[in-house]
Parts: sequence; C-alpha cells; structure tokens
Amino acid sequence: MKYIIVGLGNFGATLAEKLTSLGHEVIGVDVKMEKVEFLKEKVTHTICLDCTDRQAVSALPLKDADIIMICIGENEGANIMATALMKQLKVKRLISRSVSALHEAVLEAMQVDEIIRPEEETAERWANKLNLHGVVDSFEITGDYSIVEVIVPDRFIGMTLEEADIRADYNLLVLTTIQFSEKKNILGLPKKITKVQGVASAQTLLNHGDIMVLYGNIGDIKRLLKQD
Repeated sequence: MKYIIVGLGNFGATLAEKLTSLGHEVIGVDVKMEKVEFLKEKVTHTICLDCTDRQAVSALPLKDADIIMICIGENEGANIMATALMKQLKVKRLISRSVSALHEAVLEAMQVDEIIRPEEETAERWANKLNLHGVVDSFEITGDYSIVEVIVPDRFIGMTLEEADIRADYNLLVLTTIQFSEKKNILGLPKKITKVQGVASAQTLLNHGDIMVLYGNIGDIKRLLKQD
C-alpha cells in the first residue's frame, strides 16, 4: 500500500514510522523542515511543503497513493484547508484528523472517508487497522494475541455464530457484535453511531455491515480475513 501522511507531529510521525516498518511505502509531508529532516531515515520518503497550497500539493503523487491521511493537529484551519484541497483533487481514500467536536462535524460535512480522533485512538492502533483489510480497530494484548474489530465477511452474512463455526475453523473467539445506526451531529447532518449487542452466543446473527469483535492469534485473524 502507498500512503501520503500530511502533518508529522507526534501522531503523524508515529503512524508514518509504523506503516513503513510494516512494509508499506509512505510519503511523510510537513511544512516544517526540522520534522521532515528528523524522519528522513525512518520513513520511505519525506517532503517539506505546504499542503494548503494547491500548486505545491499537485506535485505529490496523489493518483498513485492508496490513502491520504491529514494528521495536522495544531492548526485546525490548515487541517480543514488541506482536507478540502484533497477532496477537490479527488484522491482515492481520504482520512483526516479531528481535534474538537465542531472540527469533526465540519469534516463529516466534507464527507471524508474516515476521521481520526487521536485523543481516543493511538497511531499503533491505526497502523494495525490500515495494515489488514477489513479491520475496523484493534487492541494488542501480547505480541501474538489481539482483540480486533472486523467487518463481518460476506460468506458469514445471514448465519448464526453456531452456523459460521468460527471457533472451530479459525480458533477465534467472537466476543460480541456491533451494529450501526444514525443520528444527527451538531450541524444537523447524519452521523453513524455504534451499538454493542451484548455478549455473543451461539444464536447471535451476523448481519451485513455488522462488526465482529474477535479475540485470538493475529495469524488466525489474518487467515479469516484473507479468505473473503
């Protein structure tokens, strides 16, 4: 995967380093040369430029990038401007960082693909989420075992957990499932909210768009996801 990470503060820098270490191609971008210089040996590529400047941004390989992440945190205005510019340039997938409820509402109004909330979510968790297709979130328990939220694979939709038999086939424990609904944000726009369905049982039904919360070895989780 190819990533462009804009904003190399603590969160953006940690994320860029982690994704690089996982074997991805990462371009780290910041307006401050000292941040770019500090990371040049730790990230695939680093570039110093102003991502609120359309001409400067046009020089980036946006069409080749799978994901653009706006991680600017200290300047909400610059974050919003950089996000708006990437939307105008029609990048493949755009993820942007929010620093307040109002900022998040603005990003939702701009229809970015996902929103980062660094006060709640660590760069390590985002790196794990991005590294595995279908993973919504993850919490490492040890080096080998994690609790991971994954989108219900198509082959399990309409089954109960007893029918899916994930425990026997993949040695994974389904702790619970999560469903989505909508409510209005502070700007009156629809916003997705999650509802945990309680402790999973053999009769828990797996619906389209649901999230399964799995516990097990990361290798077994990868095996489950790769078969879809």
